[in-house]
Amino acid sequence: MTENEQIASGVLAALENSGGRPSLLRAYNCMTRLRLSFDEVAGIPDGLADAVAGLPSVLGTNVSGTELQIILGPGKAANVTAALNKLLAASKPAAPSEKEAPADDRPQIGDGKALHAKIRAKNATPVKLFFKRIASIFIPLIPGFIACGLISGCLNVVAKVAPDVTTGPLFQLLAIAGSTVFFGMNLLVGRNTMEEFGGTPVLGAILGALLSHPNLAHVTLNGETLVPGRGGIISVLLVAMLASVIEKQVKRFVPEALSLFVTPLVTFLVSGTIAILVLQPVGGALSDLIGNTATGAIAAGGALTGAVLGGTFLPMVMLGIHQTLTPIHAELLARYGVTILLPVLAMAGAGQVGASFAVWCRTKNTRLKKIIASALPVGILGIGEPLIYGVTLPLGRPFLGACIGGACGGAVQAAFGVGAATLGISGLPLAAATDNIPIYLLGLVCAYIGGFVATLVIGFDDPVETANADSSSERV
Repeated sequence: MTENEQIASGVLAALENSGGRPSLLRAYNCMTRLRLSFDEVAGIPDGLADAVAGLPSVLGTNVSGTELQIILGPGKAANVTAALNKLLAASKPAAPSEKEAPADDRPQIGDGKALHAKIRAKNATPVKLFFKRIASIFIPLIPGFIACGLISGCLNVVAKVAPDVTTGPLFQLLAIAGSTVFFGMNLLVGRNTMEEFGGTPVLGAILGALLSHPNLAHVTLNGETLVPGRGGIISVLLVAMLASVIEKQVKRFVPEALSLFVTPLVTFLVSGTIAILVLQPVGGALSDLIGNTATGAIAAGGALTGAVLGGTFLPMVMLGIHQTLTPIHAELLARYGVTILLPVLAMAGAGQVGASFAVWCRTKNTRLKKIIASALPVGILGIGEPLIYGVTLPLGRPFLGACIGGACGGAVQAAFGVGAATLGISGLPLAAATDNIPIYLLGLVCAYIGGFVATLVIGFDDPVETANADSSSERV
């Protein structure tokens, strides 16, 4: 049995022992986490998070509404999820267990369960859940952003070092490859939006294609020439959400025998007409507002704006507000080819690295040292969940130190207006996709140092190991 299969077996055993198997709706993954989604009524079984957090190779857990997120790291999350789904398909659900695990509300190093339970209700508000759905539209696109963004970033470096090669066919082909995700973004966003809101995905894709079709430039309505792609992804989001509603209503009235022909035709024509006449102009206004506000705020506020954004991003993540930034990043990428927000916000993770390293230097707790040692390398690579959920958040004050480090790095990024041509990566790897690699690296170092020094100054209550594996704490 492979390591991934052993982890999956452990998760399945924890599910069955906690009585949570019948209420499990699905197991899926993002880049770094195995996500277990449970029925809203039953919720996450008591003791499951603690049981899973104790499994080998599990870097931490996080509770978001009725979803338990198991942090495993890039690559491993997908492999463990595949192994778990095989086990789920091959076994029958076990009967719910009467046995309940003992409750422990104290913050524990390694999972941060108690602190997340306190903000669980806040993160389940309708507005935040809506923005979570919007963010989930773009999550499947992240590998495309990473591939194209890294290509574009590397080409930018090559163009500065050897400008003569930019006229060669290889460079030009790679430049086309680097812009591919933007070329097809409206179709991808339209498809994912339609699927997320319960519609037929291909209808969302062709509506996205309609709004970006180059022949729109040859059409004049009410004395104005239409602009292909006006409103960018904002227009596509609006029309795809509308189309999902229209499709459901059309299905209610169209006879089943005719639905295959009538429903897609009516949905496309009605949604497309409203999109061209109303939603594209509205989306254009919103797109302009988002672009001008984001660039204007950083241009006007400079380092101060960067410090505020970099220093408050971790609390935004804790409150679920960060979901609202995903479409903004995507819109900035579509408009300008780079997002100036991502390098600033990425500094929060760098501050986390500095804060966690300070804890490693000062703690006498061998388990805590082991957790930090295993999580620091992936933290440097931009995967911050193990550090935030396993170290700084449960300890409290180091979380504030991480925010201070993020503010230091964010000030540097915003002062120089560093932009990134990708989404989905952070930390050190993001440097290759930025338009000013030296300054980005400078900001990264400032965030490391800021988080490290701030945590040493603020201090923390160090959990002291005892013979019975319980813990007290001493101030360091």
